[in-house]
Amino acid sequence: MASINKAILIGHLGKDPEVRYMPNGKAVANVTMATSDSWKDRTTGEKQERTEWHNLVFYSPLAEIVGQYVRKGSLIFVEGRLQTRKWQDKNTGQDRYMTEIIVNEMKMLDRKGDRSGGSAPFGPEGPDERYAPASRPQAQAAPAATRFPSSPQGGPDNDGFDDDIPFIHADYAHSLSDNTAAKTLTRESGNEIPW
Repeated sequence: MASINKAILIGHLGKDPEVRYMPNGKAVANVTMATSDSWKDRTTGEKQERTEWHNLVFYSPLAEIVGQYVRKGSLIFVEGRLQTRKWQDKNTGQDRYMTEIIVNEMKMLDRKGDRSGGSAPFGPEGPDERYAPASRPQAQAAPAATRFPSSPQGGPDNDGFDDDIPFIHADYAHSLSDNTAAKTLTRESGNEIPW
C-alpha cells in the first residue's frame, strides 16, 4: 500500500535562519517555525491558544534564499516531508531524536514593506519566474492580509474559530497545492491568493 509523507505549514519564524555549508559546497539552513491554534474555552469564555514549534531544514538553493530574504518573525508557507534524525549525546551517550521538516517548497507571505518583503513562491529550483523577477524576488508585492471564514467546528472545544489568528485553518489545508504548480485559494472577498 502506498504511503504519503507530506507536511504543509504556514507560520512565523522563531529565529533568523542559520545557514552553513557542507563539504560539497551546498548550503543548509535551519530555522524554527511557530504555528498557533486558538479557541474559546466553553466554561470560561476565555480565549485559549496553543503554539507548536517545528524544526525546518532547507537545502540549496532554498537555503541561500531563506538566508538572504527571511528573518525572525517572517510569515512563510512551506511544504516538505517529515524526517527524524537519531544521534548520540556526546556527554551522556544517550540516543537523541529530532523530527524535522525537509522543505522542498517555500513562499514568503509577508506584506510589502514588512521586514522580509516579497511573496514569490520558491521551489527546489529557486524563484518561480511567473511570480517574481529573476533579479529581485523580494520586490514582488504580497497579497493583502488574508482572513479566512470562521469554521463551524471551531477549536478543540468546537466553540468557533477565531479569525484573528494569522494562520490558515485546517479546513483549508486541502486547498493547498500538492505539487510545485501554483494553485489558488479564494478568500471571503472573492480575491485569489496565489500559492
